[in-house]
Amino acid sequence: MPEDARARQRTAAGVGLLLTLALAAVLLTALPDDGEREGGAGCVPRAVGSWSTDERLTAEFARYGDDASRVDDWTGGDGTHSVRLPDGRVLWLFSDTYLGQVYGPPNPVGESYAWRDTTAPLVRNSAVVMRDRRLESTLPTPLFPDPAPNQWRWPVAARVEPRSPGSDEKVVRVLLWVRTAGQSPWIYGVPTATEVATLSLPDLRVESITKVLDEQLVQDPSRRVLFGTTLVEEDGWTYVFGGDDGQAASRPASSAYVARVPEGRLGEPGAWRYWDGAAWTAGARPRAVLGDGRRTGVGSAFSVVRADGTYVLFTMAAGTKGLSTVTSYWACSPAGPWHGPTKDFSPALPHAQVAAYNPQTHPELAGDGRVVLSYDVNWLETAGASAQISRNVSLYRPRFVTLRLTPTR
Repeated sequence: MPEDARARQRTAAGVGLLLTLALAAVLLTALPDDGEREGGAGCVPRAVGSWSTDERLTAEFARYGDDASRVDDWTGGDGTHSVRLPDGRVLWLFSDTYLGQVYGPPNPVGESYAWRDTTAPLVRNSAVVMRDRRLESTLPTPLFPDPAPNQWRWPVAARVEPRSPGSDEKVVRVLLWVRTAGQSPWIYGVPTATEVATLSLPDLRVESITKVLDEQLVQDPSRRVLFGTTLVEEDGWTYVFGGDDGQAASRPASSAYVARVPEGRLGEPGAWRYWDGAAWTAGARPRAVLGDGRRTGVGSAFSVVRADGTYVLFTMAAGTKGLSTVTSYWACSPAGPWHGPTKDFSPALPHAQVAAYNPQTHPELAGDGRVVLSYDVNWLETAGASAQISRNVSLYRPRFVTLRLTPTR
C-alpha cells in the first residue's frame, strides 16, 4: 500500500507593524471573495492513505464491451465521466468511442485477447446507461453531433441541476469540449471552445447546446482554457475546473483554472464567473490556480473531490512519471492555494507499452469514506495505436481503483 503523504506547512511572521499590514493586505486580495479562508472548519491536509484495484467495476466494462449481442453499442472508449440520475441510474460519458463487433480470443495473430476488426466504427462521443451497477444500454451515437466540419465534441463532467434556479424540474447539464482538427503537436485537436448541453429527464434527449467560452481569439493554442474536466457542488455553487494544453507545447505540466456558476445556470454564459487571481469576475481571463509549468501542475484532464472540508485534486504526475503515476494536491478552497504534489501511486496497467491518463473520481459510486477513481489506458506510441487497441480491446477501456484519503501532518 502507498505510504501516507506528508504535506508541507508554511509559516510566516511579521517583523513590524508596516510589514504585517502589508502582508495582510496581500493575503486578503488573494483569498476568495465569498468568505472562504484557508484552514476553515474541517480542512486539513489530505492524501491517499491506501488504494486497491476495483476488479468488479473494471470487469463490468469488459463484460459489456465484449457482449456480441449488438453491433451498435460501446466496445471501448476514453474520457470516462459519470453522473447519477434522479431515478438511480448512472450515465457514463465517453469521448472517442469504438462500436461494432468484438470477437473472442484468440485474435488473428494467435494472442489470447478479445479483438475487434480494424474497420470497427469510431465515433467522437457516446453515453452508456448503468442500473444497479450493471451496464445495460448505449444511447444513439454520437450523442453530441459535430458542430462544424473538422470539429468535434468531447463530453466531460456533468451534473443534475434545476432547469432554472428554484425550479422543481431537473435536467442534466453536460460540459463539452470543442476541438478542431490540427497539425502536430495538436494531433488530438486544437482546443476551441467550452459548451454546455442540456439533456431532458428521464429520456436523456439532447435539448440544446450553448457555447459558454469561445477561445478561438487566443492566438497561442497552448494557452487556451477548456472548462469541465471536473466539477464540485457546494453551497448553491457549481465550481467548474478546467485546464490549458501546455503539455502539447512541450511543457512538463499544464495549468489548472476554476470558474463558478450558481446552481441551475450552467447553461447561461452570463452566469459564469472566473477566478482571476483576486476575485470571481465575468469576462476576465482566468488565472491559473495550480501549475508552474515544471514541477507542479496537471495533466490534460484531472479530477477534484471535496472530503470533509478539504479539496483533493487527482492528476497524472508531471514529467515522464505521468505515463503511469497518479498524484494529488489539496486545498481549502477551489481557488487554492493548492499544496503538493503528495506521494503518488501507480495503478495496474494491462501491458508494458500502454500509458495511463485522465484520472476521474466517481462520487456516485463511493461510500464509507472511499473514493472510486477511474483511469483510461491507451497504446503508448501514437503510430500504430489503432491497430494495437483493435488487436486487444482491453487496451482502450477504463480501469478502476478504490482509494481512502487520510489526514496528513
